[in-house]
Amino acid sequence: MELFLQQVLNGLTLGGVYALVALGLTLVYGILHVPNFAHGAFYMAGAYSAFFLINRLGLNYWWGMLGAAVTVALISVLSERLVFHPLRKAPYLHHMIASIGILLFLEAGAQALWGADFHRMETPYTQLLTFGSLTLPAQRLLIIGAAFLLVVLLQLFLTKTITGATIVAMAQNREGAALVGIDANRVAMLTFAIAGALAGMAAVLYAPINLVYTSMGHLVITKAFVIIVLGGMGSVPGAIAGGLIIGFAEAFGAFYISTDYKDIIAFALLVLILSVRPQGLFARGAH
Repeated sequence: MELFLQQVLNGLTLGGVYALVALGLTLVYGILHVPNFAHGAFYMAGAYSAFFLINRLGLNYWWGMLGAAVTVALISVLSERLVFHPLRKAPYLHHMIASIGILLFLEAGAQALWGADFHRMETPYTQLLTFGSLTLPAQRLLIIGAAFLLVVLLQLFLTKTITGATIVAMAQNREGAALVGIDANRVAMLTFAIAGALAGMAAVLYAPINLVYTSMGHLVITKAFVIIVLGGMGSVPGAIAGGLIIGFAEAFGAFYISTDYKDIIAFALLVLILSVRPQGLFARGAH
C-alpha cells in the first residue's frame, strides 16, 4: 500500500508540472491556432533564470521563482510582438517555423551564456516528511501544492474576471471578439505573458529534483503536446485532466512495468485515446 501511495505522489508531481506547461500551451493555441514549439524554450528559460538568481545572485527560492516568472513572461510577450504579431495574416505554417526558430535561438543563447554543462538548482526544501510508513520529500509536496494552487487561480481568473473572459472570447473567435470592442493585441500579449509565467514557474518547481540544461524543454513540450491533444486542443479543463493522466500513467508505468518504457507509455496512451475519441477528451474551446 505504501508503494502504491508513493506512486500516487509521483503521479501528482509529474501531472502538476505537465498541467502547468500544457495550460500555457493551450492558451496560446487559442490565440495562434498552431502549436507553439517555443514554449519548451520558455520552460528552459525559466529554469536558467531562477538558477542565475538563486545560485549566482544569492536570492532565495521564492524570489528566484518570481524573477523567473517575470523574465519568461517578458520573453514570451517579446516573441509575440516581434515574431508572431507581424505574422498574424501569414499562413499557419509560418507561425510553426517561427516558433521553432525562437526555440533554437533561446537554446543557443542559454548555451552561450551558461555553457552546455548540467547544473543543479538548490532548494531550501530538502526535508523528508514521514507519515506512518510513507516518506514524502518536501519538494514534491511543494510541487503538488503550488501546481494545484496555480491551476485553481488561473481557472478563477478565466471564469470570474472580465479580463479572463476576454481571453476566452478571443480564443473562441478572434474576429468576433474584435467586433465587440476587445483589444486583440492587448489580450494576445496578456495571454503570452500568462503562458510564459506558468512555464517559468513550472520549471522552477521541478528543476530542484531534476537538472538544469539547455535541452530540458524538449521532452516536456513533447509531453505537453500529447496532453493538449488528449484533453482537446484549446481546452483548459482538458489540459489539466490530460496532465494528470500522463503523470499517473508515467508514474505507475515506470514502477509496475519499467522506467525504460515510461515515456513510451505516454505516447501509447495518446494513440489509444485518439483511436477511440479523435477530438480529445474535452470539447475544443478555452473555457
